[in-house]
Amino acid sequence: MSAFLSGVKVGKRGGEIVDAAEATKGKVTLLYFSAMWCPSCRQFTPKLVRWYKKMKEAGKDVEVILVSRDREEDDLLEYFNDHNGDWLHLQFGDDKIKEYLAHFEVPTIPALRVIRADGSVAVKEARNELTHQYSRVHKTGMLRSQSARPTTPKVCSRTGRRSSRLLHKSSRYSDEK
Repeated sequence: MSAFLSGVKVGKRGGEIVDAAEATKGKVTLLYFSAMWCPSCRQFTPKLVRWYKKMKEAGKDVEVILVSRDREEDDLLEYFNDHNGDWLHLQFGDDKIKEYLAHFEVPTIPALRVIRADGSVAVKEARNELTHQYSRVHKTGMLRSQSARPTTPKVCSRTGRRSSRLLHKSSRYSDEK
């Protein structure tokens, strides 16, 4: 990420504060708008955590930044440390929270946006796409609507490797090619 996240400070697990532009450089970046008090967020967060772990295990350059709507710093930190992935979070009370809510047109939470280095939106409804991935595949690996036909994973035309549809769709938006 370049200028859009330049100078923005984000927290890591363990309390370390880092520059968001440096932490996301060359990575597909997702902003996750969420809060501990939100039941829908608590339902979606585990899906995002599983997706994030799969992407990291596959060696994908992806980063998530939590933009919390929690009303107290202790709630943000508890939610981040106990329920979120090993990603980053905007600091409690940061003015960027309100700015990002307006800029990325987030009327409700949870919301997930894949962003480009310039701050424009690459995938607006990333939450719906990720949720759709998990709801389509039955335990047998078959589509619910076509249970006799097994699902075929997406194969990246550039690398020839299997990839998630969301990352495949958004990978062209990282800084480095």
